[in-house]
Amino acid sequence: MNASTLLEHGYLTLATITPELHLGDVTANTAFIKTAAQHAAEEGAALVVFPELSLTGYSCGDLFYQEALLRTAREGLNELAATTIASGVSLIVGLPFVANGRLYNAAAFLSGGRVVGIVPKTHLPNTGEFYEQRWFASGKTWTGGDTVNFNGGEVPFGTDILFQAENMRECIVGIEICEDLWAAEPPSGKQALAGATVLCNPSAGNELLGKSAYRRDLVIQQSARCIAAYAYANSGPNESSSDVVFSGHGMISQNGKLIAESERFSFEETMLVSQVDIQRLLHERHLNNTWFGTAAPTFRRVPFRLGTPAGGTSRLRRRVSPTPFVPSDPSKRDANCREIFSIQAAGLARRIRHVNTRTVTLGVSGGLDSTLALLVCVEAFNRLSLDLRGILAVSMPGPGTSTRTRNNAARLPRLLGTTPRELPITPAFEQHLRDIGHTPDAPDATYENAQARERTQILMDIAGATGGFVVGTGDLSEAALGWCTFNGDHISMYHVNIGVPKTLVRHLVAWAARERHPGDVGVILDDICATPVSPELLPPTPNGTISQETERIIGPYELHDFFLHHFVRTGAGPKKILFLAQHAFSGKYDPDSIRKWLRVFIQRFFSQQYKRSVMPDGPKVGSVALSPRGDWRMPSDATAALWLRELDE
Repeated sequence: MNASTLLEHGYLTLATITPELHLGDVTANTAFIKTAAQHAAEEGAALVVFPELSLTGYSCGDLFYQEALLRTAREGLNELAATTIASGVSLIVGLPFVANGRLYNAAAFLSGGRVVGIVPKTHLPNTGEFYEQRWFASGKTWTGGDTVNFNGGEVPFGTDILFQAENMRECIVGIEICEDLWAAEPPSGKQALAGATVLCNPSAGNELLGKSAYRRDLVIQQSARCIAAYAYANSGPNESSSDVVFSGHGMISQNGKLIAESERFSFEETMLVSQVDIQRLLHERHLNNTWFGTAAPTFRRVPFRLGTPAGGTSRLRRRVSPTPFVPSDPSKRDANCREIFSIQAAGLARRIRHVNTRTVTLGVSGGLDSTLALLVCVEAFNRLSLDLRGILAVSMPGPGTSTRTRNNAARLPRLLGTTPRELPITPAFEQHLRDIGHTPDAPDATYENAQARERTQILMDIAGATGGFVVGTGDLSEAALGWCTFNGDHISMYHVNIGVPKTLVRHLVAWAARERHPGDVGVILDDICATPVSPELLPPTPNGTISQETERIIGPYELHDFFLHHFVRTGAGPKKILFLAQHAFSGKYDPDSIRKWLRVFIQRFFSQQYKRSVMPDGPKVGSVALSPRGDWRMPSDATAALWLRELDE
């Protein structure tokens, strides 16, 4: 994988570095920064952020008045700019900079062998241990025009500058400096509204008890408010310790999630390298009408080119979770299960109160989905202090029902205290096939769908006879793939599982076995979790086991849930989804298999929209939902051709 591949998929490799520092020795600091930039290039970084006033050191005090320091800082900046040709890395470096007779605390953007632009600091702290206004003028006071003279040429200067990559136009860099982030209205907010997707902060924040946590929260929250990447590079402990100590705290955050953080208090170079997904940031902005409904302020855009770091590696460094709906951390996974279970139960309880009933009806098959729906019904009834016997759990064994699932469907409702009923459908189903002139010996789509519709008819009529309503059992993954029978298991009066993907259903049932229903019920729940997923619409094997396994037919649900998440939630196209899936499932699925099942997903997602267009009500529980009244509006006639062509390119 090369850098152009990463750029094609919207990934920017970004680094923050706190280099070694000799306070006031610009020559030494220039060498340190040059070496650190080369280290970043070797790690594949395309953009590197150094701390505030990194060429001189932040704590020089009245030495900032010295012409020798200011002159050598300019010379050092020119030297660093020249190195960016060979390294292929763009740099953001801090220095004291004189313009029109005023001294500014500034950050210079270096790329392609030149100083691309210089941004002065806006908010100058002047309380407590800080007294920057003694030396520096605020960028707000600049009235000298759009450029300043540097090294015999004109360089863009001001607080109204953004830097746009010519070879990745979505990569637009904004710079604010240290205290700017702590202000009531940080400049990065306006920069983001003007299009900046990558916000960089060269900083010199000292350490106090509890300050690092507050700083971390600021970075995370600003990246969330701005729907942007935020890179924070802080001065290290080689700064003066006369009155305060600096830690070299580096952070990279993306849209409210901290994706990388450095160790603090190292006297040696500290480098943090990660990757931000700019395509995903743009997708998030497109979805946010608060964002695109706000007037964009006017900023100048200065072009630069993202280089391919010379001799550097360029790989996808970030972990891509193969289970985006299921956290890998057990404690977080359990917390999510608890929250989702509560959302499902609260939604169902609200509908029960609205209908003013004391009974609900649902089909139980001994499979995962109907088991979760039954557990949700029990939770909702308990919250409403209703008699659990009002839950009519109807088992309807048919020609494809296995011994294992039939036994679990019979035992579980009874142990939970609900009302079990078993109504075999085989006689009615076979009669129906004869009535329509279809032989019962032809296991085709009609053979399968007739069973699902027979079961739905039974549930609807029982609900009508008992004054209740039918609770649906199908899940989000089945809705995405259309793996349900139209006007069969596709229909109910309230669809409690419709926001839950298949990969999460199993964890919810397993969690309920531990947390809600230990003992005999938990044993059955664990067995259900171990049962292969199947619609059981074809006859079982001679020994009574399941013959029709869903994942052998339409593909692994873990792949389909991965595809669903990235297609709907992140707005990724087929090429990027394939790229991410190959990374996430490396060693488990070969690229051809991933491509094959991605094609199945795309084809089914488009062709089965008509089923989702008439989906019953049901609670949204996560960031991905397919309700035609809420998150997903798509014509049933849309074609998959464009997406399939991209997959084949």
